[in-house]
Order: sequence, then structure tokens, then C-alpha cells
Amino acid sequence: MAELPIAPFERLLKKAGAGRVSEEAAERLRDTIEEQTLDLARKAVSYAIHAKRKTVRKEDVALAGR
Repeated sequence: MAELPIAPFERLLKKAGAGRVSEEAAERLRDTIEEQTLDLARKAVSYAIHAKRKTVRKEDVALAGR
């Protein structure tokens, strides 16, 4: 089940220039962003663990995003 609401993704699509946005399009964008973000978070956690830390730092997230 999705963690994020759909409305912000509808607004993002409209901000990008869409006149109208279907609910399915906003849901798909949300699902895609959640999948990519979860992958990024997992990489950041693995970097923290590799550094023998329990705390994920912004540097871990930045490194995971490369």
C-alpha cells in the first residue's frame, strides 16, 4: 500500500505543464517515486551500516543518489 497521498503528485504534474491529470497518472507517478525513494533509502542505510553506524547521515543519502 502506498505511503504518500496522491494530491501532491497531481500538483507536480500540473506544475510541469499538464492541464488535466488522471488519477491513474498521479498514482503511477507516486508509485514510481516511492519505489525509487525506497531503493535510495536502502542504499543509504547500507552505506551507514558499512561505516559501522546506526544513524543514516545526509552524506549517506548523497552518496546513494550518485
